[in-house]
Amino acid sequence: MSLSSHVQELRKKHQSLSEMVEIAQRSPGSSDSQIAELKKKKLRIKEQIERLQHH
Repeated sequence: MSLSSHVQELRKKHQSLSEMVEIAQRSPGSSDSQIAELKKKKLRIKEQIERLQHH
């Protein structure tokens, strides 16, 4: 897998997590810990994308 396709795949995962966070925040059944975990995953992916783009 090339670097650009890897970054693109990470961006797709990041977008998917963004959508999941939005849905969870609107859903009364979602717990704060679930939302926090999704946000942490999203942040880790964002950091990984930034690291790959700067190298």
